[in-house]
Amino acid sequence: MKLVWKLLRQHISIGQLVGFFFANLFGMLIVLLSVQFYQDVKPAFSQEDSFIKNDFLIVSKSISTLGGLSGVSSTFTEEEIQDIEEQPFASGVGKFTATQFHVAAAFGINGAPSFSTDMFFESVPREFVDVKSDQWGFSEEEGVVPIVLPRSYLAIYNFGFAPTQSLPKISEDLAGLVNMIIVVRGNGMERRLEGKVVGFSNRLNTILAPEEFVNWSNHMFAPHEDTSPTRLIVQVKNPADDSIMQYFGDKGYEIAEDKLDAGKTMFFLRIVSGIVMAIGLLISLLSFYILMLSIYLLVQKNTQKLQNLLLIGYSPARVSMPYQLLTIGMNAIVLVISIVLLGIIRNYYLDMLWSVFPEMDTSGLMPAILLGLGLFALVSIINVVAVRSKVMKIWKNK
Repeated sequence: MKLVWKLLRQHISIGQLVGFFFANLFGMLIVLLSVQFYQDVKPAFSQEDSFIKNDFLIVSKSISTLGGLSGVSSTFTEEEIQDIEEQPFASGVGKFTATQFHVAAAFGINGAPSFSTDMFFESVPREFVDVKSDQWGFSEEEGVVPIVLPRSYLAIYNFGFAPTQSLPKISEDLAGLVNMIIVVRGNGMERRLEGKVVGFSNRLNTILAPEEFVNWSNHMFAPHEDTSPTRLIVQVKNPADDSIMQYFGDKGYEIAEDKLDAGKTMFFLRIVSGIVMAIGLLISLLSFYILMLSIYLLVQKNTQKLQNLLLIGYSPARVSMPYQLLTIGMNAIVLVISIVLLGIIRNYYLDMLWSVFPEMDTSGLMPAILLGLGLFALVSIINVVAVRSKVMKIWKNK
């Protein structure tokens, strides 16, 4: 084996191999980094309670005067809702249903009453609620109303209301321990229910209760009131689609601009990640091509020596092995160095991400490592087969 290697390495171009090594290293690192970075930041953007959860818009009708709404009803008809559902940009529409009766709530901590206030509830279909809880539902027999509050309300309480009223600040974990008594009045009846905070929403800026509770209570305490929705939540396929603004503008509807901007941010994050990954793959493919071209040229230069080795009894597999080991070794070194550099870069950007999203979960290096191993295996197999095929042609023509 040493003799074969000494004969064949005479025409190896160190410059070509060095060029391939750094081009391949650069391309591999870009591919792995783009995949790993996307996996690391995705929870901050796409988890159920993410502040930038994309693709959802809150739609209402424009208010133009103190006494009315542009001369039209403030509620959405079934025909208007169906028209939105039929738009190409829409993939789902949900209705906000509000309580139509008087609601009061008394809050307490550790059994001691703290304050009471008038309030209201709204509901949306379960699939649009960005807080998943096994307690999300309502039974009249149990009389417990699960509640989802806007996360901004907790900040207002902790930094605005609590200090002025000498009340303790409440964390999200402690919010579920707050005692809440809900008193509902209407249709000549009154009922006291227990309330329980089960989560905080970044997507919906309203006090949410399950649809089962809102529908039951409206039927019980406000049977003659109109429960047509005044707001809709629309899931869109591409928040950067210009037809969204054009459609709602033509209809005179208003949408929450911050939700549209958040959706655009997530959409462009995906686009940029895809572009970076494509560039990395292109660089890697070019570097792999350079390697194959170098090996082919090397084999071509050594054709006479290869023929002589084959004539004196060396098998094609044995003659091919030095070239195959060279390509596999280069690819393996590139993979190992890429993973090491990825770990160093990842530790740097994770510190910045955790300073912004302290509760963000990360997936570890496994996605990038698996991708790197897959690319290594694929390219190595292609190189081995190509070299063996070239040597077999020389053997057949000897």
